[in-house]
Amino acid sequence: MKHSTNVPDKDYNLISVLYHVLKGADNCDTYIKDAEEANDRELADFFKETKEKYMEIAEKAKKLAAGRIS
Repeated sequence: MKHSTNVPDKDYNLISVLYHVLKGADNCDTYIKDAEEANDRELADFFKETKEKYMEIAEKAKKLAAGRIS
């Protein structure tokens, strides 16, 4: 099925994942700041690790998209 944009589902899904992991990474900046302000180092570290994972996935998604989206 194609969306009203005529983008195939597989490509739409890939772009959606890329958007969501980038948004998640961006949100982590707020979470890190909040944890640091509360002097909760363990939680701040968790959010930093989470952001790193999101960015790893984003990089992979960007590479996949570069080869598929024209």
